[in-house]
Amino acid sequence: MEGAGGHGLTPPLRAGVLAAIATLIVDQASKLWLLFVFDIVAHHGVVQVTPFFDLVLAWNVGISFGWFQSESPVAQIVLMVVKAAAVIALAIWMARSKTWLATVALGLIIGGAIGNGIDRFAYGAVVDFALFHVQIGEKTFNWYVFNLADVAIVAGVAALLYDSFLGGPAAKAP
Repeated sequence: MEGAGGHGLTPPLRAGVLAAIATLIVDQASKLWLLFVFDIVAHHGVVQVTPFFDLVLAWNVGISFGWFQSESPVAQIVLMVVKAAAVIALAIWMARSKTWLATVALGLIIGGAIGNGIDRFAYGAVVDFALFHVQIGEKTFNWYVFNLADVAIVAGVAALLYDSFLGGPAAKAP
């Protein structure tokens, strides 16, 4: 069914939009549950889930993987503007995409970026909470603390790479 003026969402674009919405909902629901139901703040540290996975609250005031850490209001505004521009560019790319995989992958990235952007707006930092680690001998190796939006972004990027190298013809990025 097409909207007014004959412009409707194609099935791949609809799938991409649904991927973005689902990612946003799952990401925000997980963060809200951890902050306000489970009350991870009250645990004051690490909550061991498995021998290799912990829940730990980390407020990321930087960008991916904690790069460019800054609590300055100006830096936070700059990050929000950059994120908004990136989401707009990704949405244009998604609308032009020719493959289901690329379109859904872009939806995952958009949903994750918006989820982390909501955190930055609401809390002044991104809520990260998942920590994988492995112990080898006496040494513990930790991965970066991350959240479900980050998982969606990484999965989306991996799917875009797969699609661009092994999939069909995808639309060029704007």
